[in-house]
Amino acid sequence: MTSIHSKIEYIKAPGGGGKKEMSDIAALVSEIVRAVKDQGDEAVRGYARKFDKYEGRPLEYSAAECRAAVAALDPQTRADTEFAIDRVRAFAKAQLATISPLETVEIPGVHLGHRVIPIERIGAYVPGGRYPLLSAPVMSLVPAKVAGCDEVIACLPPNAHSAMVAGCHLSGADRIFRVGGAQAIAAMAYGTQTIPAVDKIVGPGNAYVNEAKRQVFGDVGIDQLAGPSEIFIVADETADPEILAIDLLGQAEHDVHTRVGVITTSREVALRTLQQVEAQLKTLATANVAEAAWRNAGEIVVCADEAAMIEYSDYIAAEHLEIHTRDPHATAGKVRNYGSLFIGQAASVVYSDKCCGTNHTLPTMRAARYTGGLWVGSYVKVCTHQWLEPNGVRAVAPSAIRQSAVEGLEGHLRAAAVRLERNT
Repeated sequence: MTSIHSKIEYIKAPGGGGKKEMSDIAALVSEIVRAVKDQGDEAVRGYARKFDKYEGRPLEYSAAECRAAVAALDPQTRADTEFAIDRVRAFAKAQLATISPLETVEIPGVHLGHRVIPIERIGAYVPGGRYPLLSAPVMSLVPAKVAGCDEVIACLPPNAHSAMVAGCHLSGADRIFRVGGAQAIAAMAYGTQTIPAVDKIVGPGNAYVNEAKRQVFGDVGIDQLAGPSEIFIVADETADPEILAIDLLGQAEHDVHTRVGVITTSREVALRTLQQVEAQLKTLATANVAEAAWRNAGEIVVCADEAAMIEYSDYIAAEHLEIHTRDPHATAGKVRNYGSLFIGQAASVVYSDKCCGTNHTLPTMRAARYTGGLWVGSYVKVCTHQWLEPNGVRAVAPSAIRQSAVEGLEGHLRAAAVRLERNT
């Protein structure tokens, strides 16, 4: 990072405030995970009373309750939810079509291949959060159904908006449970008397949910460890500062820990964007959240040239990366570290967040250096197989025998040798 620092200038540097004390979170989550693992439903209900001030109803939503939640939706809200479901389903189907079974013979008689196998049971965490994010269940549940998972369950906080329950039902959840937070992750990981143990847990959540996913990983699969949301925008002198500021604040209103920034080659664009952010905060209804995020983690940097702009963008490896340049497709071809890419001024994170079809569960905290986001491929296993004819055995056994001898692995040597003997 030292070399890139010499090529950038901060017009607005991140403040670095508002960090959560992770050691305290980890200790509490560890206690919750142990309790749920040992006590099952009893612990889940206890934490619902403690954290959500909730008790009374069964942990699982009944079919009648799910139907009632759907019926209670405003007609336009239902239509918009179904539009999002259709778009995410269509894109997931198109993605799945690119993951094909394989059969190949590279050496005569040696048949290699792989199968694409849906994960049997998926658990989706659907966050409650500050706002009822109606797209959240769509993003986690619909690709699982497209992938062909046998059973898809959803957990959401017990006081979640009924529209979230309706979204889970419309998105294809087989079972829906009133349980949130770290206790939901533990319940899905280890199972309780009511909630089945799953094979993989997906979906975003707060710091407690994220820490719980970290602690149960290995006993169960997870999609990723996601931190607070992020948006960065790569911009040149053609960018519109008003739109840049709108997009920064549109993401900043998610959470006071959201990370937002502009990476530009234009000092004028940088300064005007800073002015726009300050002006727009005065009229933004969610400024109490967005302003804290902007003060804590917002940044605007001016880069010496396009190469430095690309280099710094790849260092940041943002969850959402917008491209606002004269030739956005050309610029897009030069960046490589991002969760999802938004090419050109007409493409906005909000479309992906809500309904255009790509998934909004994406890597944060520089994880885009090595992984992409949630997609239909997250719900399947690509598992290899092989079978050999006699001429295939004769082709590979001698090498295997020699390697085993060098390694001193007598059992391996015998396994190869007996097959060579019987196929010669």
